[in-house]
Amino acid sequence: MAVIVTISGDKLKTDDTPHRILDLEFAYNSAKTTKVLDAWTSVSPYDRIAIAKHNTWLDFIFLFFYSIFLFLAAKAISRLFGGSFGRAGKLVAKGALLAGLLDVLENSGMLITLSGNGSDTIALCTTICSVIKWVLALVAVLYVLMAGVGLLRARFTR
Repeated sequence: MAVIVTISGDKLKTDDTPHRILDLEFAYNSAKTTKVLDAWTSVSPYDRIAIAKHNTWLDFIFLFFYSIFLFLAAKAISRLFGGSFGRAGKLVAKGALLAGLLDVLENSGMLITLSGNGSDTIALCTTICSVIKWVLALVAVLYVLMAGVGLLRARFTR
């Protein structure tokens, strides 16, 4: 799904939006969202607003899979490891689910903005949800990777 979402958003790259849909995710006020929307409505053979909406709808599928995967992985790891690392896994698992919920809110805010009904409040809320989502998802990914390294190390040092 990550590849599909990335490919579907390729046409959103412009001089003013080099990071594609991320430029809208992190546009924290109306001036910034207007700049993104203007870049996407400029002369182009593509309807970039439609592409951005499609990309955002696809992300609803992606967020379901990544948040559930990270939740289940962190829960499984928390059972394998004892001590504080294992206990941390329970928090990381909850954080993964929260990341998915925040992604739903972020996507909703972007769809509102893409429909021409954005505001400073919607832009700010979208950005806040996005930032927290990214932090929680990255923490979960790092947790899973650290556990993987720990398991490999234990296997090869026996």
